[in-house]
Amino acid sequence: MEGFDDPGVFFSDNFSVDDNQQDSSQINLQAIKKKFKEFIRMYHTDNFDYKYRDALKRNYNLQQFYLEVNIEDVASFDETLGDKLYKLPSEHLPIFEDAAKEVADELTAPRPEGEEHVEDIQIMLSSDSMPANLRALKSDVVSKLVKIPGMIVSASGIRAKATKIAIQCRSCSNLIPNLTVRPGLEGYIMPRKCNTEQAGRPKCPLDPYFIVPDKCTCVDFQELKLQEHSDSVPQGEIPRHMLLFCDRYLCEKVVPGNKVFILGIFAIKKVGRPTKQDGREKAITGVRIPYMRVVGIQVDSEGVGASGCSIITSEEESVFRRMAASPDIYEKMAHSIAPSIYGVADIKKAIACLLFGGSRKRLPDGLTRRGDINVLLLGDPGTAKSQLLKFVERVAPISVYTSGKGSSAAGLTASVRRDSSRNFVMEGGAMVLADGGVVCIDEFDKMREDDRVAIHEAMEQQTISIAKAGITTTLNSRCSVLAAANSVFGRWDETKGDENIDFLPTILSRFDMIFIVKDEHDKARDITLAKHIMGVHMNAGQITQEAKEGEFSLDLIKKYIHYCRTRCGPRLNNEAAEKLKRRYVLMRSGANQHEKDVDRKNSIPITVRQLEAVIRMSESLAKMRLLPYATSTHVDEALRLFQVSTLDAAMSGTLAGAEGFTTEEEHEMILRIEKQLKRRFAIGTQVSQQSIISDFTQQQYQERAIVKVIQTMIRRGQLQHRMNRRMLYRLS
Repeated sequence: MEGFDDPGVFFSDNFSVDDNQQDSSQINLQAIKKKFKEFIRMYHTDNFDYKYRDALKRNYNLQQFYLEVNIEDVASFDETLGDKLYKLPSEHLPIFEDAAKEVADELTAPRPEGEEHVEDIQIMLSSDSMPANLRALKSDVVSKLVKIPGMIVSASGIRAKATKIAIQCRSCSNLIPNLTVRPGLEGYIMPRKCNTEQAGRPKCPLDPYFIVPDKCTCVDFQELKLQEHSDSVPQGEIPRHMLLFCDRYLCEKVVPGNKVFILGIFAIKKVGRPTKQDGREKAITGVRIPYMRVVGIQVDSEGVGASGCSIITSEEESVFRRMAASPDIYEKMAHSIAPSIYGVADIKKAIACLLFGGSRKRLPDGLTRRGDINVLLLGDPGTAKSQLLKFVERVAPISVYTSGKGSSAAGLTASVRRDSSRNFVMEGGAMVLADGGVVCIDEFDKMREDDRVAIHEAMEQQTISIAKAGITTTLNSRCSVLAAANSVFGRWDETKGDENIDFLPTILSRFDMIFIVKDEHDKARDITLAKHIMGVHMNAGQITQEAKEGEFSLDLIKKYIHYCRTRCGPRLNNEAAEKLKRRYVLMRSGANQHEKDVDRKNSIPITVRQLEAVIRMSESLAKMRLLPYATSTHVDEALRLFQVSTLDAAMSGTLAGAEGFTTEEEHEMILRIEKQLKRRFAIGTQVSQQSIISDFTQQQYQERAIVKVIQTMIRRGQLQHRMNRRMLYRLS
């Protein structure tokens, strides 16, 4: 458009064409419009259900001026018409919308007085075809209809775009109305010169026109950012993004975190880096960047449970009811979680509780109590912690997987950036994208302490407060956190006790269950584990998607979780509440006693948060069975899970609470024996039981206390015994 700088060159939107050619194109467009009108009126299914005619009339009467059309239905009605929609969508979609407007005029007549004007109808297309890869979009598909998959990672606010504008000359006040603006992100190029000539007055100067806002026609539009799925990213590359342009009723149809299929027109827009030339800034021409003019959005039914799993048939509902009525649904669900991983039954049960979650409560004062359950797996490497996280990412209806070392506070919560119009916009992080689902954080111990502090609010209050660049807002992060971490020394060191845990009590108290995962040395268990792993590797090529007997398939678990989460919100009954109250008081007194015994503060405190954690687990167990109330049976199982996880982790490294020793003096004696035993014998030393007993009895210790210490340390893997005539012990 550099020619406009030359005063001898004039701008015109009209080009002279041959009259016969113009007439023939007009006839052709009228014929296409007639076919579209026939399609809307006449297309029907086998039982003479006039699908689009009825939908158009219903939507118009509900003041929803759009029509959703499947492009395969158009092709089955008229193959040429469907082909033209694919190859020339920019020309044929406006004709389709005009045809829908005329049919709506016929269907809704006569209208009430004062409503003679017919509203414009938006056509939203959908397609059952296979999606293309975002990386495969090249110049040969520009201006054609394409379908691509991905995940929405950010969304702008709703803004207005002019479809028709009126411009006026500043000098002579000449008004030019109803100038059509090109769709999408393209604008309108203003004429450089006024085309009005009046005798006796000077010519108008260059660039005389300005837009008259009151005489413009506008529509809503929104910009989205689509990221390709991680599965389709080639090795060694980063995910690519695509800018999406949505207008009218397609605005606010999806939110960040939704996995979607986008059907749209692959378009390009001009951008350029301003350069100085002759003292003036001038944009580099000929550079184009791609974007997508969206004409249809389909939520990925396999990727997002919140929208995709919501379509549940009556047959599926009857299957779910039968599953909920089954007495062993809890055991089966735990068994179906990561079936390729051997053992760790309690951790799988805890993950089952996490996937179903408790009941979110809104209190009369406006505050809320979270229903999502947070779990931390802490311990030795090679104990399948990351594999469990990967499985949860696949089975949870909404999930985001991230690693602690590769995540910052902004990446987990939210960040503020500038968009193409130089305005500040909010971009959600992992915990915002996982709203309503699960966020899996691997290598949790490798995160910087500042980044860990940033998720304190997100884990308990389930909100993320932002005050940056003039934006002050609060985002929702109603998600469960499943985190995996290693201990301070790489492997769990029993002699160090709670020194293995390098987390502040502020973050530990936000986890409902904390599991210490140890790689214990046991010959019988090692043989069974080795056989299981050999079977997994040898039969890897023969494994099918079908679930084994006694296990649920992945898709069934995903749909059942979403069904239970949306249809059931159980509460504690009176009997269960009374039992839980008594047990909480005992837990608190036990924790206080433990603190006195070891003369230090507990690394994992027992607070009201832990009481609420047991309540959430009880509600989750009731939700798994679609029950309205959590009973004392559910409370017993929740307390058992809490005992084998958080309480055992809190008491880790000591022998407090040894069976048969109840008084404070006996506890102190057991602790002294344990400390002396660890201090006097180096790791790897072999010593006989008799020498240990004789050594400690000389110091006036009870023999039964010494034997209890030895037995407990053997059970916990701190001592390994070799069966020979002297009963040697080896500290490990």
